[in-house]
Amino acid sequence: MKKIFLLFIAGLTVSVSHSQEVSDAMRYTQDNLTGTARFRAMSGAFGAVGGDLSAITVNPAGSAIFLNNQATITLSNQSKKNNSNYFGTQTSDNDNSFLLNQAGGVFVFHDRNPNSDWKKFTIGVSYENTNNYDNNIFSAGTNPRNSIDKYFLTYANGISLGDIKNIDYRDQFFDEQQAYLGLNGKVIYPTSSNDSNTEYTSGVPSGGNYAQTNEVYTSGYNSKATFNIATTYKDRLYLGANLNVHVTDFRRSSSFYESNNNALQTGETISKLRFNNNQYTYGNGFSFQLGAIAKVTESLRLGLAYESNTWYELNDEISQSLYTTRQATGGQPIDATVNPNVINVYKPYTLQTPAKWTFSGAYVFGKSGLISIDYAIKDYSNSKYKPTSDPGFRSLNSEINNTLTNTGELRIGAEYKIKQLSLRGGYRYEGSPYKNKTTIGDLNSYSGGLGYNFGGTKVDLAYSYLEQKFNQGFFATGFTDGANITSKLNNVTLTLLFEL
Repeated sequence: MKKIFLLFIAGLTVSVSHSQEVSDAMRYTQDNLTGTARFRAMSGAFGAVGGDLSAITVNPAGSAIFLNNQATITLSNQSKKNNSNYFGTQTSDNDNSFLLNQAGGVFVFHDRNPNSDWKKFTIGVSYENTNNYDNNIFSAGTNPRNSIDKYFLTYANGISLGDIKNIDYRDQFFDEQQAYLGLNGKVIYPTSSNDSNTEYTSGVPSGGNYAQTNEVYTSGYNSKATFNIATTYKDRLYLGANLNVHVTDFRRSSSFYESNNNALQTGETISKLRFNNNQYTYGNGFSFQLGAIAKVTESLRLGLAYESNTWYELNDEISQSLYTTRQATGGQPIDATVNPNVINVYKPYTLQTPAKWTFSGAYVFGKSGLISIDYAIKDYSNSKYKPTSDPGFRSLNSEINNTLTNTGELRIGAEYKIKQLSLRGGYRYEGSPYKNKTTIGDLNSYSGGLGYNFGGTKVDLAYSYLEQKFNQGFFATGFTDGANITSKLNNVTLTLLFEL
């Protein structure tokens, strides 16, 4: 985006622009199944069930199901493995993390007036780590056609040579900075030495067979603090509302390497290069939820919940460096380092994620157990960067609208009780948010768990498995080749519940 601003870092004034991508928006629009062990064991199918601290994050009316004050704390261990296939070469990488996943409490206030139809109201507070960004992806293979030179050429073509050479890197727009890196690393050359030149050619020899690796390491979290209030009418209708505060802290470090053994030419050509990118995004957001649960009969419950858009105020910081080796026929290798040693800090911007509707049904078999089904609808194409009057944001929002689509999410959960012991299981499916169905594929997840009631204290344990396929380009512009990734996530969750 063409966003100009000033920032003092180590005495340096930075004035730059940056282009957000569709994948940046997707990071905050997709839901991740987190929460208590009981919630996760039943794959989050709690929209009409309630009575769980994490259930109120689906339907805020669920807190009115509680009979007594409760508090919970949840710990999780997450293991994620990414299998990559890049032009037939198989590689894999994994990451393991341990985190405080959830904590909260609900307070129940009964109305002792026998003439009142409003039997009680509840107040709840909950914290959840809604997304753990710790992840490692390593891809390697031989690209038979394309080099990363297309990335730098796409940005450079159309930019005057004088704007690259004669303007300090710190005062350049993002596209000019990419051209600066490519030009000074000798990955690209101007077709004319005139400052008005706007055409560039590649310094990478043709012929294909480029050996390439791409390493991506991410870390951080997205958390949500929920403030809930709910009530019940005649113990038949439950109503609730949530106010949510979101906090995000995301770091991404990527390193792309390319080499080739193609024939040297009279002029200098690139034999190998490494392109490093570091991104730090942080900020906060706000959303609200409304929900209702109707007890149709003593066994049948129906639920309806609305989750508003989330409005994020985000900040980006980016640093880049490029290292190249070039050589001419009969010449010695020449190394070039292009490292501006500048952290670009961009003007804050707004991201609006789409709203969601959840329809739920549950059948309760007395004190023996239950079966529950949730179906949620979310239109990912409604994601928006703001202000929408900004030309760059208009273009990106148009790309989001043309790339993403409306999708549904199905959650099924069941619980069976044997005295103090509870056995649980669940299944979750979400369709691809992309129209092409391949950039991010369909999500399938299975879960199971058990719990034991000691009286005033309960212990719940859950295991969940998730698998999803991806095919996202290493870069969004110019050089868009990417690996086919199969991501497998195993999660073990432990919850301690206390009746107060």
